[in-house]
Amino acid sequence: MTAAPTALPPSPLNEDRKVLLGRLVDGLDGPSLWWLSGYTAGLAQAHASPQLAVLPGGGAAAAPQPGQRLTVLYGSQTGNARREAEKLAQAAEAAGLAVRLVRTDAYQTRELAGERLLYVVISTQGEGDPPDDSIGFTEFLLGKRAPKLPELRFAVLGLGDTSYADFCGIARKLDARLAELGAHRIADVGQADLDIDTVAAPWRENALAQARELLKAAPAPAAHLATVTPLRPAAAWSHERPFPAEVLANQRISGREFRNVGFLQYGPVDKDVRHIELSLEGSALAYEPGDALGIRHRNPPALVEAVLEATRLDGHAVVTSGEQTLPLSEWLATRRELTRLSRPFLAAHAERTGAAALKQLLDPTQSAGLAALLADHQLVDVLRRWPADWDHDGLLAALRPQAQRLYSIASSRKRVGEEAHLTVDILGYHAHGHDHGGAASGFLSALDEGGQVPVYIEPNERFRVPADGSRDIIMVGPGTGVAPFRGFVQERAETGASGRNWLFFGAQHFNTGFLYQVEWQDALQRKELHRLDLAFSRDQADKVYVQQRLRERGAEVYDWLQNGAHFYVCGAIAMGKDVHAALIDIVAAHNGGDAEAAAEYLTRLQTEGRYGRDVY
Repeated sequence: MTAAPTALPPSPLNEDRKVLLGRLVDGLDGPSLWWLSGYTAGLAQAHASPQLAVLPGGGAAAAPQPGQRLTVLYGSQTGNARREAEKLAQAAEAAGLAVRLVRTDAYQTRELAGERLLYVVISTQGEGDPPDDSIGFTEFLLGKRAPKLPELRFAVLGLGDTSYADFCGIARKLDARLAELGAHRIADVGQADLDIDTVAAPWRENALAQARELLKAAPAPAAHLATVTPLRPAAAWSHERPFPAEVLANQRISGREFRNVGFLQYGPVDKDVRHIELSLEGSALAYEPGDALGIRHRNPPALVEAVLEATRLDGHAVVTSGEQTLPLSEWLATRRELTRLSRPFLAAHAERTGAAALKQLLDPTQSAGLAALLADHQLVDVLRRWPADWDHDGLLAALRPQAQRLYSIASSRKRVGEEAHLTVDILGYHAHGHDHGGAASGFLSALDEGGQVPVYIEPNERFRVPADGSRDIIMVGPGTGVAPFRGFVQERAETGASGRNWLFFGAQHFNTGFLYQVEWQDALQRKELHRLDLAFSRDQADKVYVQQRLRERGAEVYDWLQNGAHFYVCGAIAMGKDVHAALIDIVAAHNGGDAEAAAEYLTRLQTEGRYGRDVY
């Protein structure tokens, strides 16, 4: 028998505040309302108890009390580290522990000396670098201002990708530095590959047991109280359960097509960039410009066949792994990573083939050679170069789970409605593996209108247009890095933002690589885009890149920054580093040549949320 609903108590709000509340919640979806309820409950707790404080990122947290609280810090580039940190915080809170969950850029570093139990969950970006939200914290911890920490107990969980030579590099570096500062390690650093749970689940269980022992778990909080840190609710559609989005358009927006035969590519490599429009109607999926769309793809059939041929295995053979039983060909098509090598697979393959050259590359002293192999070869290249005897179960166990791909969303819902637009560079697969990837982009390129693609939203809270519409913005996005800025310009136009929009765009050639050329020209005429600087590197004898254009406009760039502009960069990691170096030069040119002070200036911009990077 269902209980009758409890009558709500009289509202303590006057009519003006009721109107303001109505405006606040107008248009919010379910997940946003759940988050808001947790946030306001946390505020109520803070008012009711002087021991509670509101975190910079929102939510209530216990004030620092040595020996009585667990702090979970996370640094995340694509959302995986955030999710693992949330799991850890939820488990700790369910066990009755006082816990707060804080993103590293919201953490007040002056509190570090007062911490007694700290868990850090962090992903590695590129070759051993921290994610963007952790740059400030990492620089502080590795720098001279970091305090001695003799009373701190800590543990670090790293998330990485063994297709990079410096696997989980930043996690290992932070782990070593905390110990160097006198802190006591209570668990070995966890180093999780793409199959995150294999390492993260037992690490989390051990870390939780250690926390229980150290904190002597208190009774679980009463049901009516908000969690110490309100966590985001589970979305209806996620990377585990994606939404089948219908393809509305799949249009080529770059130069002439290149020639493909199966998954092999012949002839000159010309860009094949697609503008893809997907329908989100009926999904209730909500995104903001700057967020990414996750894609669940199938590996190309020709690539699957090539792997089967190189291993001399039967694709029809039925193989069981975990709770799933599938033909080997289906495992390879939908569940395993075929375009990115990993050190564990290479080690397993070296054992089977006995190749001395491959074993030598795996020597820790040969990091440069291994990095070159990981960059130049894909799975099928290694299988062909060093043949070995594989069995069905062994191959499946050695290969990593398929990595889901993220693409920056190139639209604003305020303009396109229940749609999400993507700008996708179709990576061709060469016979010798010179293009690293291509499976997901090839899958997308083959989609016809009316077809379906499994998708989910991956929020990027550090890559948003300014809440203050009067702020100017500078956007640097060469190639497909321009995608989120199409959404930024649409969003700013639809909301009536009065701030100016300045875009730096680059490509190899004007004729074949000027993505969205007509749209940018129209935006300039409508005053939705106020400045556009272009760099086409191969259209003249001397190559010109976006960072050079930045330096040429250095005085104006610095003036915009000094007057409160937000700066954004999106694209390849190497380009992002070049742009960062150009910014240091620009700032140093106006502060007397002090490069160290210029670097600190940019770090402050990142901490303030005025310097956003989405690099990959």
